[in-house]
Amino acid sequence: MQRWRGLEDIPEDWGRSVVTIGSYDGVHRGHQLIIGRAVARARELGVPAVVVTFDPHPSEVVRPGSHPPLLATHQRRAELMAGLGVDAVLILPFTVEFSRLTPADFVVKVLVDKLHARVVVEGPNFRFGHKAAGNVAFLRELGATYDYEVQVIDLYERGEAGGGEPFSSTLVRRLVAEGDVAGAMEVLGRPHRVEGVVVRGAQRGRELGFPTANLETLPHTAIPADGVYAGWLTAQGEAMPAAISVGTNPQFDGTERTVEAYAIDRVGLDLYGLHVEVDFLAYLRGQEKFHSIEALLERMAADVKRARELVEEHGSR
Repeated sequence: MQRWRGLEDIPEDWGRSVVTIGSYDGVHRGHQLIIGRAVARARELGVPAVVVTFDPHPSEVVRPGSHPPLLATHQRRAELMAGLGVDAVLILPFTVEFSRLTPADFVVKVLVDKLHARVVVEGPNFRFGHKAAGNVAFLRELGATYDYEVQVIDLYERGEAGGGEPFSSTLVRRLVAEGDVAGAMEVLGRPHRVEGVVVRGAQRGRELGFPTANLETLPHTAIPADGVYAGWLTAQGEAMPAAISVGTNPQFDGTERTVEAYAIDRVGLDLYGLHVEVDFLAYLRGQEKFHSIEALLERMAADVKRARELVEEHGSR
């Protein structure tokens, strides 16, 4: 799959294509419907399928300080999109100048002049251009002038998550913030992932017999609520069952919020400096301060046992 950063990266000889536009943070099951339809239509027409997305998130430029917690890095989104059959991802740097493009200018500069759109696939509430003035109806109106068709896909999948709310990135962020990683997994179609480089922490886990990988996470990462979870720790392509702790470590009066993962039944791992992924499968319990180290160790052993059971029940990642 090709990845372009900015309009200037698009090959000059790029032909017609099927395009879908959006932040697509998380690439959840609703997003998958739209992207899947764009890919299917591209295959029917014998042209490439292109996803257009933005960096940073538009809200950070339009309303500084309002950047939402991110469910996936751009690299992760590209991997997920490639898995859906997307041929190219265009990441547009979202600047103040870019935010001032009128809907008509956006269509001409991006869809017509550069991507030569044959079909544009979107959800019913798609908005674009300065002050989000453009909508699906306007997109379709311009399509008559610039020779592209517009297909609108209803992305409102529902399940048990969030009490039956329509699937959305906003819902996933709320579920993650509440620690409902099982609900987030239903919407995403896979476990929520947090990535980062392993750095040296206080090394108390090692002293207690449960050495953990302490992640330095990326800015704006959507991190689950404080607590203990079952999941996986993946390093250098190997996924290992893990017990995961999120929080400030109240047992030792900590103040810095961390994400730490203990690779179950693994001895002698040296992960310092490696980029790793932590996938959250299930919530086990909240953070606690125990009356003694012995009580803490007893509970940690029980957490590891339960995490091992849950991962085994779920099967491979």
